[in-house]
Amino acid sequence: MTFRSVEEYGKVAVLMGGTSAEREISLKSGQAVLEALLRKGVDAHKVDAADSVIAALQNGGYSRVFNMLHGRMGEDGIMQGALELLGLPYTGSGVLGSALGMNKLRTKEVWIANDLPTPPYVVMRSRADVPVAIEKLKLPIFVKPAHEGSSIGITKAGDEAALEKAWMTANDIDDTVIAEGFIKGAEYTCAILGRDVLPLIRLETPHEFYDFHAKYVANTTKYHCPCGLDEETEKSLQALALRAFDVADARGWGRVDMMVAENGKPYLIEINTLPGMTDHSLVPMAAKQAGIEFDDLVLRILESSMTGASEGGFGGC
Repeated sequence: MTFRSVEEYGKVAVLMGGTSAEREISLKSGQAVLEALLRKGVDAHKVDAADSVIAALQNGGYSRVFNMLHGRMGEDGIMQGALELLGLPYTGSGVLGSALGMNKLRTKEVWIANDLPTPPYVVMRSRADVPVAIEKLKLPIFVKPAHEGSSIGITKAGDEAALEKAWMTANDIDDTVIAEGFIKGAEYTCAILGRDVLPLIRLETPHEFYDFHAKYVANTTKYHCPCGLDEETEKSLQALALRAFDVADARGWGRVDMMVAENGKPYLIEINTLPGMTDHSLVPMAAKQAGIEFDDLVLRILESSMTGASEGGFGGC
C-alpha cells in the first residue's frame, strides 16, 4: 500500500487512558501508537480522555483523532458520537458499530438474527436464574458482564455455587449479565484491517481461559500464527469473521474471536472494535504474519480516518 504524505493527516490527537476499567491497557496501547506515528513523521499528540477531553479536542487544533480508548466511554459509541458532533474524523467503527461491539448480548442477538453461529446463552437477572442457566446450558458455564472488555469480570463456573458467585461478580460490574455455554475446542482470533482479513491466531493458555492475566501479563500464553489449520478451513473462518464484523456494522479495523468445537463447528464469541496495541496484542501479531510491520499497521489504521473505512477499506497488503 502507498501512503499519502504525512502532512495530509494534519495534527493528530491520540486518545488514550480515559476512565474505564481498561484505562491502564489503553495508556499502553495509546503510547505505542503515539510513538509509531511520531516515528513516521506524523504530527501526533497524546490526549488523555480522563480530563476535560471535549475541551481538549475542541481547542487543540486537531485535524483528526486516533482513538485508542478501551472500554466504556471510549469504545462504546459515546466518544464516537462526541467526535461526530465536533466534526473530527476518527479511526475505527462509528457510533452504531462501537455500541454493538461493546455489548456482548446485543452482538449475539445480531449474529443470531443473521444466522451466524454463537454459543447458547441465558440472560441472568438475579440469583433465580442460576438453575435456569444450568438446565439450559449445562456446566461448566461462562458468566460475563455484557459491557466490559479485556475479559474483565468473566468467570468460568463449574458448579452451582461457583455460578452464583460468578453472577454476583459480574453483576457488581454491569447490570446486564449473560451466562454462555462452554464450547470445548480451540480458540482463534481473526484481525480485520479495512477489507483485509489477516491470518488467524490460535490461542493456547494454561489458564482456565484466555483471561485478563493471560492476555496482558502471563508469558505462558502461546500464540500460534500460522494457526495450523488447512488453507480451506482458515479461509472459511476468515469469511465468517468478516461477515460477523459487517453485520455488527463494525468498520476500519478490529478483531473477531471464536471457538472451534472438537467436531469442527465454529462459534462466534465476541467482536472487538478497538483491540489492544500493546506488545502482547493480537492485531499487531497477525499483521506481522501478513508482512505488515507495527508502524505501517498504525499508519494504515490512521488512513481509515481519511478515506472513511465504510467506503471500502485500505486495499491489499
